[in-house]
Amino acid sequence: MTTPETYADLGEAAWRWVLDQVRWDDDGPWIPESVPHGGPPEERDGMHSGIGGLAHVLAEAREARPWTGEEQRLADGITARIRSRLSTTTTYTYFDGLVSDLGVLSALGADGADEAIARLAALATDDGWDQPWMTPPRFPEHTRINDATLGTAGNLLGAVWAHRHGTPGATELAHRTADLLLAEAEPTEAGTNWPFVPHRFTEQVRAERGEMEMPNWSHGLAGIAAALAVAGSELGRPDLVDAARSGAEHLVTLGDTSDDGFVVPHVIPAEPDTDEVTYSWCHGPTGTSLLFTALEHAGVREVAGESPVRWQRRCLHSIRTSGVPERLRPGFWDNDGRCCGTAGVGDVFLDAWQRRGVDDDLAFAQVLGDALVERSIVDGEGACWRFTEHRNEDPLLPPGVGWMQGTAGIAAYLLRLARVLREGRTTPAVARLDTWWNVPPS
Repeated sequence: MTTPETYADLGEAAWRWVLDQVRWDDDGPWIPESVPHGGPPEERDGMHSGIGGLAHVLAEAREARPWTGEEQRLADGITARIRSRLSTTTTYTYFDGLVSDLGVLSALGADGADEAIARLAALATDDGWDQPWMTPPRFPEHTRINDATLGTAGNLLGAVWAHRHGTPGATELAHRTADLLLAEAEPTEAGTNWPFVPHRFTEQVRAERGEMEMPNWSHGLAGIAAALAVAGSELGRPDLVDAARSGAEHLVTLGDTSDDGFVVPHVIPAEPDTDEVTYSWCHGPTGTSLLFTALEHAGVREVAGESPVRWQRRCLHSIRTSGVPERLRPGFWDNDGRCCGTAGVGDVFLDAWQRRGVDDDLAFAQVLGDALVERSIVDGEGACWRFTEHRNEDPLLPPGVGWMQGTAGIAAYLLRLARVLREGRTTPAVARLDTWWNVPPS
């Protein structure tokens, strides 16, 4: 059995490799998206692949030990960089914009949330936030997005997070954002749906590609309904909780509940030559399980005849029996990162064990940790991972650096796994704006 020290040592080696990739210029620190590297990524400061994501590793490292001088300098540099652009940025997403900034500043214990909330509110129009990358002729001008990573639900998660921390203006923004989501609700026979892009903006796309949904966490109903559930709970609004439950009622009609599990297809209708189901945070039951803990947090007792806890356990059962983390066939589980791979699944299983104490959850978190140990590329004092793209002539991709799709996110998971194994269920779990209801209160 792998020891906590092995996970911790590999986590520190991975973090060392990430720190070695940090570059500095006149505007502060940055990291490349992968190595070998060129310049900063397009979204230099974001949580997804930019320098902001390293704040979340720093938050995890701080749970086990004091920061080094190098880490303190990095934290100060990230804070200065993020704060310097709050009043002028026009990007607001959870992955790379103002909502990302709220999470980064919180992870570092830094000021600036009030500025981020004020800017987010200023960018809003009467029916939401503009999407500069969704342009004519494919999309009408001023197209809106509902989802939890790029759109209105992500802004709601950020506003609720700031509200919980007493940030001025956050409560008003959270109410306003929740009302925008309610206005985009689309009734169904089973409940309520919120597609990635509201149908009023998608006539051209549907003409080209037909009806298509991505109903899981990142771009679909699961993330949107979860945002409404936690907003309803925190703002004292039963109408939002009812809407979230109605969304979950529709979601469960889209999935497979056989064999005591629950999985919803990655894309509906399925795309040719791809697996119908993935098991990741972004498009699989890992992320979708967060909807059911959000409903539990909001006091919902039943969804389609079963408790939210039961639906969450169904999601976890499907993951555990799927074959993950083995690479069973080309294209199956070729990623070990947080967004689409092993580390993201592992974090949710550690959350589950710390919440409920089901031993199978901790055991599976260790299975995932062992896969990361086996697949690591150790070079001197550092370690990294190379994901695969089986359709490429050379399937091994260059090692990624950042939080969601690189070594930084994997390092944080390994450090947390080691800490949980050493200290047990009551060791603090780092709360983040997209998962705080999923972890036990510290």
